[in-house]
Amino acid sequence: MTDLDLRSRLAAAAQTLDLGLHDQQLDRLIAYLGLLSKWNKVYNLTAVRDPEAMLTQHLVDSLSLIPPLRRHAAGRPLRLMDVGSGGGLPGVVIAICDPAIDVTCVDTVGKKAFFIAQVAAEIGLPNLHAEHSRVEQLKTAPFDVITSRAFASLADFTEWTRMHLKSDAVWAAMKGQHPTDEIAELGRRAPDLTVFHVEQLTVPGLDAQRCLLWIRPIGAEATSAA
Repeated sequence: MTDLDLRSRLAAAAQTLDLGLHDQQLDRLIAYLGLLSKWNKVYNLTAVRDPEAMLTQHLVDSLSLIPPLRRHAAGRPLRLMDVGSGGGLPGVVIAICDPAIDVTCVDTVGKKAFFIAQVAAEIGLPNLHAEHSRVEQLKTAPFDVITSRAFASLADFTEWTRMHLKSDAVWAAMKGQHPTDEIAELGRRAPDLTVFHVEQLTVPGLDAQRCLLWIRPIGAEATSAA
């Protein structure tokens, strides 16, 4: 499949999600896909090797987060952390689609953080940053949103990142099927946190369940994602 074919599929998926992406954003997403495919041969950034599969399973899957994230932002600029970002998913996709969101991708693997920094430089994304660190050891200003995509259990995800959350901020965890057991574990380990909204995500071209869990401290003032 050529880059033109991939771009056409990407454009169709973005239209289905009503993202309103312009040509430069689509071009940047395809450029990112090309870099991911190229560097993956050496850096093992993802187990998915085929660019067509990467498009659906990684890029379009990450695009499904954009509508609820925009709804949460409600036009405000956001500072967002993507934990366990790996090859930059969903962080790089967010940075490309929404320049008003300042994205920091954090990963414990140095070559993955280096790759994300390279993507930011090559594609031209001043709102994309990479940190090579264990997230619980990272020294940084707090964030409005902390997200992850298949990173860890909800309990571990919130525990390891809690010190980076602003007082009125939220976690947004991308998961596959509804994680009933993880929600129960979170309730046991962090009874002061609440999963205040769970929404199903639609991923064009992917026949699999996806959901997004919004979490915040009980009693904290936060913009509703519902």
